[in-house]
Amino acid sequence: MSNTRTKEQERAELHRAIWQIANDLRGSVDGWDFKSYVLGMLFYRFISENLTKEINRQEIRAGNKDFDYTKIADTQAEFGRAETINEKGFYILPSELFVNVRKDSRNDNNLNETLSKVFTNIENSAKGFESEDDLRGLFDDLDVNSNKLGNTVEKRNQKLVKLLDAIGDLRLGDYTDNTIDAFGDAYEYLMAMYASNAGKSGGEYYTPQEVSELLAQITTVGKKEVNKVYDPACGSGSLLLKFAKVLGKENVRQGFFGQEINLTTYNLCRINMFLHDINFNHFNIAHGDTLIDPKHWDEEPFDAIVSNPPYSIKWEGDSNPLLINDPRFSPAGVLAPKSKADLAFTMHMLSWLSTSGTAAIVEFPGVLYRGGAEQKIRKYLIENNYIDTVIQLPSDLFFGTTIATCILVLKKSKSDNKILFIDASAEFVRGGNKNKLTEENRAKILEAYASREDSEYFSKLVENRVVSGNDYNMSVSSYVDQKSTKEEINIEELNAEIERIVAKQQKLRIAIEEIVKDIEGKK
Repeated sequence: MSNTRTKEQERAELHRAIWQIANDLRGSVDGWDFKSYVLGMLFYRFISENLTKEINRQEIRAGNKDFDYTKIADTQAEFGRAETINEKGFYILPSELFVNVRKDSRNDNNLNETLSKVFTNIENSAKGFESEDDLRGLFDDLDVNSNKLGNTVEKRNQKLVKLLDAIGDLRLGDYTDNTIDAFGDAYEYLMAMYASNAGKSGGEYYTPQEVSELLAQITTVGKKEVNKVYDPACGSGSLLLKFAKVLGKENVRQGFFGQEINLTTYNLCRINMFLHDINFNHFNIAHGDTLIDPKHWDEEPFDAIVSNPPYSIKWEGDSNPLLINDPRFSPAGVLAPKSKADLAFTMHMLSWLSTSGTAAIVEFPGVLYRGGAEQKIRKYLIENNYIDTVIQLPSDLFFGTTIATCILVLKKSKSDNKILFIDASAEFVRGGNKNKLTEENRAKILEAYASREDSEYFSKLVENRVVSGNDYNMSVSSYVDQKSTKEEINIEELNAEIERIVAKQQKLRIAIEEIVKDIEGKK
């Protein structure tokens, strides 16, 4: 119990400190722009400490008891460069470590240039090595020469000193000794904080942690490990990284795979991998449009797929004649509508799912019942027995929207010809200005999912043919009875009460008439 309390105390302390940074430093740099500076600097500190710790550990193990990488000269440090890059993916010279740049920052009139050079050198250290793609562009959004930091070099440098000090003062300690994943947790908190403040623009990049955890748990029921996890619209990577929490990162054997279309978010995702101490050779995050140009043909199929793709966005659809022949989409015989790409993402994930794997996808509710091409795709999914479970979630869980989404669970090797429908629309607590799934809420959903049995007003196991006979409508409310909120009324008691009220009214009317007569008689 005490460990839990310590964990919560550490987390609360960390969150307070980050909130303070945001308030102290934000100024002209607003919301999402400012986030890039805090996250970028957090990343710089993390990789500096991560590298220092590893080099110190190796030197001390070799008998060099008093070795401290932060104190040696750059020329000395050059000897271990290639070996370290092969292992860690990057290299930072002692003078360019976060702790040393921070120490000199107040007296450095060219701090912006110093930092710019450091970031370039860190990226360039990976050139020609296997990690080159994983490091490229990681500091692009931390623009130390931006007017957003101040309109003169001096003002910009003052802001950068404050930023270095604020991130340096965060009590992240030795990240391996924290009871929380301090760097990763700091990242998650920042993302949630900015998402809630930025409204819709924030929500595009952030799935609440409770939902991410539920998706990871759904795809790993009964499993201690998986080979590869994948998210075709991975945003900042929070869904993928929940597998590290749920299973332990060593139990995701071949690593974390994802694709993201937005360049800034793609950079954030790679930073997030590093901040959660996932090494460069254990993740493969690609940039681009998954529907038109998927990057992981050589790595599919995947054992666990989780995703919260953008809702009902436009895509090329049938205006691109190549897509109907694409092996990901062609089996359904029809493409998702050009104005609604939801089921295109679903078909893509099904295509890349291993025969023993599970996909859990957050979907816009319209995909469950809309007609036209979407109905034909549902027909394909149901008649081929790929739909395992449909879970109706509560409304107002996500930043930027209040709609009640659902989770579609796909499997290629089911033991029955049925679909489980779960109505979890009432499974939430109100937290701040959003609904949240508690641990108890998630446990109830997972128990129903794993047991695959009927439960009054909550879950219903339905034959595929019944769903087919219902125009392939997969709305949970069509199959799980709603609990009546109406009170049962005793008609006899109600009639007696009405009679009493009528008699009372009659007495009042007679009394009023007597008063009126009395007044008129006195006139």
